[in-house]
Amino acid sequence: MSVIQQLITEFSRLPGVGSKTAQRFGYYLLKRPREEAFSLAAAIREVVEKIGPCEVCGNFTETERCEICANPNRDAATICVVEEAYEVGAIERAGGYRGLYHVLGGRLSPLDGIGPDEISVAPLLERIRSSDGAVTEVVVATNSSVEGEATAVYLEGVIRPLGPKVTRLARGLPVGSELEYVDGSTIVEALAGRREM
Repeated sequence: MSVIQQLITEFSRLPGVGSKTAQRFGYYLLKRPREEAFSLAAAIREVVEKIGPCEVCGNFTETERCEICANPNRDAATICVVEEAYEVGAIERAGGYRGLYHVLGGRLSPLDGIGPDEISVAPLLERIRSSDGAVTEVVVATNSSVEGEATAVYLEGVIRPLGPKVTRLARGLPVGSELEYVDGSTIVEALAGRREM
């Protein structure tokens, strides 16, 4: 395999990037000044070396605790559960939520072999248990896909016996949509209209 083909193969592993787009990326880099390619490579290396999951919520951070978990002004009584770390950014940009987060790192998908042990459910349950009743609400903000709904139902079943109220984002979100692509006002309305499961 040539060096160019290896680069194209690596680009094609990115989500949403097909073989033609990967090829365009590869040839685009070859036409740019070398410094730009080196800068991109350095940025990728730095992210991989310096960014990791928050020890509390699983969001990406450069420190042991992310800025949200380290902020004493956040409402520690509410935890919003999302599938992926980039969804924290979508909710934060909307500006209507002041609680904490928990990133599952995926969603249940039995057909793909992804069960509760493959996503971050156990640490969430431990956070709730160790709060001694301080966590009073868990907002399940999984996506409106079949897998997201299955994850929400599962989470309700394991969280409710621990005591907190379990709520779900209101049905203002389009079915099948990803939180990352929903506009801020829709997210704010969905948070405001959340309901108990």
